[in-house]
This record gives sequence, C-alpha cells and structure tokens, in this order.
Amino acid sequence: MATDYGHGYGHRGGPGFDGAGSGWRHRLPAPLRAPVEARSWQELGYVLMGLPLGILMFTFAVTMVSLGAGLLITFLGVPVLAAALAGCRGFGALERARARGLLGVEVADPEPLRVRRSGPLGWMGAVLGSGVSWRHLLYAVLQFPWAVFSFSVALSFWAYGWALLTYPLWFWVFPVYAGQGGLQLYGDGTHSVYLDNPFEITVTALLGLLFTMATPWIVRALTGVDRVMVRGLLGPSRLATRVVELESDRGTVVDAAAADLRRIERDLHDGAQARLVALAMDLGLAKEKLTEDPRAAARMVDEAHGEVKTALQELRDLARGIHPAVLTDRGLDAALSAVASRCTVPVRVEVDLPARPAPAIEGIAYFTVSELLQNIGKHSGATRASVDVWRVENRLMLQVADNGVGGADASRGTGLTGLAERLDAVDGILVVDSPAAGPTRITAELPWRG
Repeated sequence: MATDYGHGYGHRGGPGFDGAGSGWRHRLPAPLRAPVEARSWQELGYVLMGLPLGILMFTFAVTMVSLGAGLLITFLGVPVLAAALAGCRGFGALERARARGLLGVEVADPEPLRVRRSGPLGWMGAVLGSGVSWRHLLYAVLQFPWAVFSFSVALSFWAYGWALLTYPLWFWVFPVYAGQGGLQLYGDGTHSVYLDNPFEITVTALLGLLFTMATPWIVRALTGVDRVMVRGLLGPSRLATRVVELESDRGTVVDAAAADLRRIERDLHDGAQARLVALAMDLGLAKEKLTEDPRAAARMVDEAHGEVKTALQELRDLARGIHPAVLTDRGLDAALSAVASRCTVPVRVEVDLPARPAPAIEGIAYFTVSELLQNIGKHSGATRASVDVWRVENRLMLQVADNGVGGADASRGTGLTGLAERLDAVDGILVVDSPAAGPTRITAELPWRG
C-alpha cells in the first residue's frame, strides 16, 4: 500500500516550516512562494539525483540480463539472471527510500521471496519466479530514459529562470561585458555602470521571473510521473495486497462465527437448558405426588406449564438472535421496525430501498442496527433515536443516530470495534461521529451484492 503524505505548508515540523520568521512566506501567493519552499528544492533534488542513479540501474540491468541471457546455453546463465533480478530489487529498495525522503511517498515493501526449497537452487527459482523481481527490472529499464528527460527539462528551466531573473546583476558582476555605452571609466580607475537599454533589462528579468515561478510546478509534474512509477512497479502488487486483506478478513469472519457459537452455547446453557432441566425435575416431583396429593401435583403442573412458556419465549428470542424469521419473510423494513419496538428509547425507522440486498448483507445490516440500538438503550442516556437505511449506487447505507451523551469511540476495544471488523470483512465501513457532549451519529456502509 502507498501513502502520499504530501508536504503541508506551514505545518510545524513539516517541509516548508522554517520557524517563527517564516510567517511572511506563508502569506505569499503560492506561485511566489513555491520557488523558495523546501518541497520545491526537495523535488528538484530528487530529479537531479535520478539521472546518475538511472544510469547506474540501467547499466547494471541491461548488462547483467544480456550476460545472463547469453550464458543460458551454459549452467551460468540462470545464476547471472537471478543475480540481476536480485540487484534490481536492491535498487528498488533504494528508490523507495529516496521517494520517501524527498517526495514524501510512503510505499510499502513488496511481498518477500517465497523460497520453497532450501539451497541456492531454491533461492534462484524464487527470484526468477517472482513477479516483483521482474517489475523491479522493468523499473530499472524505464526509469533511465525518463530520468534523462526530466533532468534535462528541470535543469534547463531552473538554470534559465535564475539566469534571466538575475540578468541585471550581470552588469555589476561582469562590467566589462556590459557593452558599448554601458560602462563609464573615471580617471582614478573606478567605474560606474549605467544601463543603456532598460526596456531589454526589464523584459528579460520579468521573463526570468516567469520561468522561476513555473519551474517548481513543472518539476512537480515530472515527479508526479516518478510517484506513479514507484508505486506501480516497486510496491506490492494489488493482487498480493488483496490476498492479504482477504486472509485478514477470513480470520475476522472465523473469529466472529466462533464468538457467535460461544454466545449461542452460553445462552442455551444458562437460559433455556437450565429452565428445561428445572422443568423436568418439577414434572418428576409432580408425578410422584400425583397419587398422594393430587392438588399439590396439579399446582406443580401449572407452574411447570408457566415454565414451558418462558422456555419457549427464550428459545424464540435465541432463534431471533441467530436469524429472525421476519427478516427472511419481510425484509429489513419490518425486521428493523421490530428491533426498534423492543428498544428502551423511542426510535424512528426509515427504510428507503428499491429492492432487497443479498441475504448475507441483509443479515449483517440487521445485526449492526440491532447492536447499535442495544448500545443506545444501555449507554447513551438518549431520549430519542433514529435509523435510516438507503442505497447509493452499489452500496447499502445505514445511519443510527441519538441525542445522548456521546463519547462513543470504536478505537477503545468496545463492541464498536467488533462491528467495524465484521463490516470490514465484507468490504464495509463503520464511521463513528460522537463528540463528548453528543449527539452520536454512526454510519455504516456495506456492499449491495443483491
């Protein structure tokens, strides 16, 4: 993954921050400020360094690959090719560090080599079979012509700009070249300089000012191409990044499923199972008293009947917690309305969906809203809440809001953290907006996949 931190101007500690005396510089317009900013000089340094490094990388890559290809008819070709690719990976690490230091581009290291067999042959096979190695070789080849072009353009604009801008000073530094009529000598050997063509001097200096102001933006455009090349060729591949994300999401889903199974087991053991055991014992006692004391036995049977009703209600609640029938039969609108009716806080529910999403997404949306409403009832101190569900293109949007005390934070390891992980497992997002004094607004975004 790549992150461009940029170079915020005027931020303490960042590029372009020069202490208290630089306030005037940050009040200047950006075109006038750019030629003297640290970011512009860093980017110029990156471009100028790119040419010698490009020559070194290109020479190494072309020489080693050509030599390795020519030696493939012998046993030396494969080791030379492997060494060439390994060297290109080393240059890639240097280029990532250079982009990080001068351009502020943070590019993650690509996936390491997967050596399946021990020994030199296993290592060479891993290097030659790695797409990362070949992308580094491609970078070493492509960077050189681009470095020549960007070096020439950047240096030409920079040199001509400052030379033209300082053109009037040349009459003072090199007065002998001021031209006829531009130099006046006195008898004591001193001299004075006067300008015989002020219009030419003014136009030249203004042209130099334009070149000088344009140079940082031209260099910035050139380094934009370098940013794309470094990210695209020297970072981890999108497929590898996606595989890592999916592996992480799979672990989250497995952990969530295991937690749900433990919760269901705990609810059965502590609730319905314990009540049914007590019911069986009561019925056994009633059976023993049936002949001796029919009235006591009848009373015990009535009590057992009440326990049966309670156990059935607990089993219904447990089944609703696994997957409510109303969600399957009537969709999110009815299911969320049923959840809202059981909340201790008055809840307004508004569902505006053109169709039903995928069943898995529908279930995740239901349990997300259900848990958020439970949190409102337990912790928020709110007097009213709202649930809004709608669709934006191929995304299902949920928003649960309340007027409570606020202070909800998903980074504290609370239930919101688990919700965020579950949503992330299906490419969803959870955004919490809950200032200390309230109100709280939690927005969830899920793929539609319907």
